[in-house]
Amino acid sequence: MATLHLVNRAARLGGSVAGGPFRVAGGLAAPARVDMSRTVRRAIGITETPPPIATDPGEAYLPPGGVARTVHADLPTMLIGGVTALLLQSLHPLAMAGVAEHSGYREDPLGRLRRTATFVGTTTFGTVAEAEAAIDQVRRVHRRVKGTAPDGRPYSADDPELVTFIHVAEVHSFLASSRRYGPRPLTPEQCDRYYEEVASVAFALGAQWVPTSAREAESYLLRVRPELYAGPQAIEARDWLLRGVARRPAERAVYSLVLAAGIGVLPAWARRELGLSMIGPVDLLLDTAAVTPLTRALSAAVRWVVTPPS
Repeated sequence: MATLHLVNRAARLGGSVAGGPFRVAGGLAAPARVDMSRTVRRAIGITETPPPIATDPGEAYLPPGGVARTVHADLPTMLIGGVTALLLQSLHPLAMAGVAEHSGYREDPLGRLRRTATFVGTTTFGTVAEAEAAIDQVRRVHRRVKGTAPDGRPYSADDPELVTFIHVAEVHSFLASSRRYGPRPLTPEQCDRYYEEVASVAFALGAQWVPTSAREAESYLLRVRPELYAGPQAIEARDWLLRGVARRPAERAVYSLVLAAGIGVLPAWARRELGLSMIGPVDLLLDTAAVTPLTRALSAAVRWVVTPPS
């Protein structure tokens, strides 16, 4: 009972810490805020000004008032969900082989992050023409990504089943991160709409089936779970993520927190498979008493920095 009381107190503390100072400081540091916003975006590889958002329902690829735009617009939860997605995707031996053998994630991690962020941003906020051009480019790249995985099986990035897995691992992670660390709660109906909205991207990339509800997504992961394991390439990717690329102490501290939050959003079975889980109650205590309140505070700070002053 004492542990549960501590966990509940920590959760309440995290919620209150997250918002306070940044609401007070909002109008006091607008010039510095602009500079900090540029610094944050450069640190994650975003150096160009994003193109205008498509607001006309007749031109936009995804609905302008949809849930996908709400989820994908929040930078801190997308960063956390991105870490989660990378870890989850690494457990598929064919997907991981394609990344290990055809990706420069070790030599140019920010480049890969920037390309992924650009694709997600274009298909979420762009016009039909812009999104279709981005999708065509990815499909051209996928046609060249072929080989043989360490377990002896051939792989191809344009395999419809592989496209489905990559899509589900990604959007499931984004949504899980948003539900835990996002600025506003999402209802079950909104979660279902999210899967419905983003399904069009996966179909355009070559998937033959994707989940269109939260229940279907959870059922799909249960179905493919026996095929997922932490092979040598997955362990290498895990260790690379654990080391990180930040060098300055402050950047390493922030990266460590984002990484811990991303691990916390992983399904429990994926944590265990990757060797990232401790005894269940210890995981719960660390997540709720330390990682969650600190991450909520960090997320509030990042939102304040990157949101243009009104």
